[in-house]
Amino acid sequence: MRAALLTLAAASLAGFLLLAAMLLLLGYSPVAAFVALWNGAFGSWYAFTSTTLVRSTPLIILGLGFALAFRGGALNIGMEGQFLAGAIAATWAGLHLTGWPAVAAIPVVLAAGFAAGAAWVAIPVLLKLRFGVLEVISTLLLNFVAEALVSLMVQGPLQEAKGVYPQSDLIAGSARLAILPGTRLHTGFFLAVLLAATGQLLFDRTLWGFRLKAAGAGPRAAWMTGRINAGRMMAVALLVSGALAGLGGSVEVTGVTYALFQNLSPGFGFTAIAVALLARGQPLGIVATGVLFGALDAGAGAMQREAGIPSVAVFVVQAVIIVVVLLAEVMARRRRALRVYPDAAEVPA
Repeated sequence: MRAALLTLAAASLAGFLLLAAMLLLLGYSPVAAFVALWNGAFGSWYAFTSTTLVRSTPLIILGLGFALAFRGGALNIGMEGQFLAGAIAATWAGLHLTGWPAVAAIPVVLAAGFAAGAAWVAIPVLLKLRFGVLEVISTLLLNFVAEALVSLMVQGPLQEAKGVYPQSDLIAGSARLAILPGTRLHTGFFLAVLLAATGQLLFDRTLWGFRLKAAGAGPRAAWMTGRINAGRMMAVALLVSGALAGLGGSVEVTGVTYALFQNLSPGFGFTAIAVALLARGQPLGIVATGVLFGALDAGAGAMQREAGIPSVAVFVVQAVIIVVVLLAEVMARRRRALRVYPDAAEVPA
């Protein structure tokens, strides 16, 4: 974990240095840009809680989902679609819970999103087990179906009462997550941290976590033990991964937007993949990388408002962080292989 954090810090420094060089070449002031970036992400308690932590919440939850599937040997590229499926289900449930007490309404809405995410990914699971269809393809294609389904719902069954705007009505007040006083930070963030802590415990301290890792690392070897069904472990991991993505959608609706509309997600499902990979699939590490990407996202808006620099410039930092961390991982793998085979002329990556 310590090596991973050092690598992430070095990658972040490299990203910011490259961004500074590019800003100088384009005639912008790097100092003004970084001050605005800092102020937008960490400049005040309100900025940190209401922007950085709020924007990091779905990244953490979806990152945990990807890490779980990846550990079980599956690549869930469809979390964007599962996120939207969860948002649709949560909105539908939230609109029908008027008069319910919050203690009952909130669990029902979150459970609806959780179940919808699992149901959405169940199709790729069945295709994988029955016909051997790669989950990378099936989950990715279902993203487009989910986007179309959102458009259909906000212009049809879930459209607001006046029928003017392509969005739903606001969900019931009792179905909304509690907000930290003086901020916009909702309790979904604390749920995300709790899920990360639970995931770390499951990965490191339970027999199920060991079996999941064994099934993902060597399916055939796991099968030959006679005690680990690699296919079943992969299916369960993928289903829970989709459920977590759906939960992320319900948390976004109940904690931030309170309604369903087109373009609800700015790409949470894809950014979360980078968040999980940078943390090397470690749940507590995903909290750190999720907050980092949430801070970059929050600071990008402030950078554009205060320094006049396009917010897309932050993508440079994100890209460099990803590339440097991946290169560091490849180099570390080569060093480990050379220690095992010191006489090898070439060690594959």
